[in-house]
Amino acid sequence: MAKNREFAYRRLHSLLGVIPVGVFLIQHLVVNHFATKGPESFNDAAHFMESLPFRIILETVIIYLPLLYHAIYGIYIAFTAKNNTGRFGYFRNWMFMLQRVTGIITLVFLAWHVWETRVQAALGADVNFQMMENILSNPFMLAFYLVGVLSAIFHFANGLWSFAVSWGLTVTPRSQRISTYVTIGIFVALSVVGIRTIFAFI
Repeated sequence: MAKNREFAYRRLHSLLGVIPVGVFLIQHLVVNHFATKGPESFNDAAHFMESLPFRIILETVIIYLPLLYHAIYGIYIAFTAKNNTGRFGYFRNWMFMLQRVTGIITLVFLAWHVWETRVQAALGADVNFQMMENILSNPFMLAFYLVGVLSAIFHFANGLWSFAVSWGLTVTPRSQRISTYVTIGIFVALSVVGIRTIFAFI
């Protein structure tokens, strides 16, 4: 019974990491990428998202609660998982370890990013191009955002591979190998979007 519960918890953790959290990550990257077209384009896109009806309710139900579950259960998995990289060193074992490491880095980054943007917005600050420009003018914060964004993208892309296995979408070695190439492509494509966005603010 306990094993069945844990299996269900892990599948839910995997599902929420893709839908809705992963979908939100892509949407967030796409909206922020408007910064590459200039301050006005970014501000228009950001203000459009802020003006959505029932935004607080939508964010809470679709983003914050699923993310909270994914993060809490993810910490449990990270600190109870047995990494075999030192003993075996296979590619998937390294991906398994990096998934846990990037999960922790992403959680720290998200907490700070929410503090700098959503919490400050609730306190009256305007989330706009200038805010991000000021944040990223600090070389330490620039490095922190690059590591944080790339960690979040890797965690999502590699999590897609695990999701496909957990949900029985890729059962054979061949399908899992194809899935590896697809998820690497997703990581590279989203990383280009993320890095271009960050440097657009500088």
